[in-house]
Amino acid sequence: MTFSDLMGLFGGLALFLYGMQMMSTGLEAAAGNRMKLILEKLTANRFMGILVGALITAVIQSSSATTVMAVGFVNSGMMTLNQAVWIIMGANIGTTITGQLIALDVGELAPLVAFIGVAAIVFFKNEKVKHIGGIMAGLGVLFIGMDMMSLAMKPLADSESFVNLLTKFENPILGILAGTVFTALIQSSSASVGILQALAGSGVIGLKSAAFVLFGQNIGTCITALLASVGTSRNAKRTTLIHIMFNVFGTIVFTILCLATPIISMVQGWTPDNATAQIANLHTMFNIITTLLLLPVGTWMTKVAKVILKDKGEKETDDMRVLYLLDIKHINTEKLGPSIICMEGIKKELLRMMEMAKNNVFEAFDVVTNSKKDIYSVIENREDYVDFLNKEISKYITSAVSYESTTVGSQIFNSLFSITSNIERISDHAMNIAGYSNMIADKNISFSEQGNQELAKMRSTCEELFALLLDRPIDMIEWHEKVACLEQKMDDMTVQYRENMYGRIQLGKCSDESSILFSEMLTDFERIGDHALNISNEMLKIAMVEK
Repeated sequence: MTFSDLMGLFGGLALFLYGMQMMSTGLEAAAGNRMKLILEKLTANRFMGILVGALITAVIQSSSATTVMAVGFVNSGMMTLNQAVWIIMGANIGTTITGQLIALDVGELAPLVAFIGVAAIVFFKNEKVKHIGGIMAGLGVLFIGMDMMSLAMKPLADSESFVNLLTKFENPILGILAGTVFTALIQSSSASVGILQALAGSGVIGLKSAAFVLFGQNIGTCITALLASVGTSRNAKRTTLIHIMFNVFGTIVFTILCLATPIISMVQGWTPDNATAQIANLHTMFNIITTLLLLPVGTWMTKVAKVILKDKGEKETDDMRVLYLLDIKHINTEKLGPSIICMEGIKKELLRMMEMAKNNVFEAFDVVTNSKKDIYSVIENREDYVDFLNKEISKYITSAVSYESTTVGSQIFNSLFSITSNIERISDHAMNIAGYSNMIADKNISFSEQGNQELAKMRSTCEELFALLLDRPIDMIEWHEKVACLEQKMDDMTVQYRENMYGRIQLGKCSDESSILFSEMLTDFERIGDHALNISNEMLKIAMVEK
């Protein structure tokens, strides 16, 4: 193999991988946030779950990304482990579409397809047209890269040492190991199968050797989901385990079939003159038959996963940590916008954060009105936790948005960023209210009966406010109006209570120090309402762009 051939191989590989990325980015951008909604709503039925998993993977051309999405949804509690099983089965079928596309003999049309796609990107302003252009350009570039790789690999067919090396892959263990390691390294079964097809198309490797490499590639694709599950919940880890179990089971079954039956000859007989199609057909057969075999026992796979990964009996730790954020470094973001994988985890963390802020507000009023000093340290520790979550979620959003390729996704991330800062400010105001208890104790300050009644009404209004914020509304516009009305009520209460306080001062029923503290609490109370309205504004924006 000459230096020119080697450069052609690397150049073809670069175009092939870049074409895949262009296609998947265009497809994901065109589909927008609908893929997440489809996965969320249509996975209760096993057959529908398999169909949805296959279609989503066919669109984004990555079973790893679909599985990571399932891991994220299971981790955030949006999807059950049983639902994830069907998605994983469907994803393994959907990932074979790329190989079938590669098997089509359209190399001569590839430059034309790429040209049309690039022209759509350059000369049209419509976003949808640009996305379609990206898909076409990616498809054309992918086939151009495929042809370059095949052409560069042809001299290898005359290399006796290289052919002898590949012949060793007829040994099932070596072939499976080679496919597993290579796919784990590049973290894309579609790409590794495409490279295997290029080798076959050049006459370098036959199906008898390629089959076991192909089976190993199905195992190697699990590495992305495995990395993404690090630090997640037990059920999220079980989702990854089920993905591994599926592909290992299929590999065992098909290895036995290849050794004991003429299945290789049968697949070769379907397309005797097209080695690329032979690999694509075997890949499709592998995943469809494995799915059919495991379909009746899918729920048993979850039970096996629970036996292998038992629930931890440890007590909850007091250490500050995030629970629902997948490590973005291990998410295959070039195959799937991080919005689909990350957003639900962020929302789940924000709910935790909101619960903490709510408890701080309620307990802050209790400290002031009932002198429960022992609660102050609890509020202080919880405030530190809220600050920690604000920092971690903000960093995570900043990292995720840098990978986001859609306008809708960027808008949602911006709203989530604003929500986390507003929740943190609510907790700050709760801390302010709780802090006044120290001054009340030190200076022996007391409030009038009317003042205490007003404080109780402020607390009950906050209860009403948080009940709305933590609700899951069906009609977002109506819900937003309720929050806005309650915020206005809090503003009116602040004005009225301040006037009442001035009246008590004139009547000598309120000391200077108590009036100052009461005024400060009114300000914090009013600001809590402001931040709640900000949160509802951002949530309404999210609901509107997700439609």
